[in-house]
Amino acid sequence: MNLKEKSTENVEFMIEKIKDKLKVLNLGAIKPSHFDENMYEELKDIYELVMKKNSFSPNEMQAIVEELGSLRKQ
Repeated sequence: MNLKEKSTENVEFMIEKIKDKLKVLNLGAIKPSHFDENMYEELKDIYELVMKKNSFSPNEMQAIVEELGSLRKQ
C-alpha cells in the first residue's frame, strides 16, 4: 500500500488500521466514509502515530478519537 498517494482506498485502509490498533468498540463511530481526501495529510499523521505505539493510555485514546472527530466531513 502506497500511502503517499491521496486516495479513497488509502483513507479507508488507514481508518481501518487505526480502529484495529485502538480496539474501537463502537465500530459505527469511526467509518471511512466520514473522511475525505481533503484531510489526508492530517489523517496520515494520526495513522503513523498510532502505528508506532504498542499501547495507549485512556487519555491518549481520547485525544486520538477527538482528533479524528475534528477531521470528519461536515
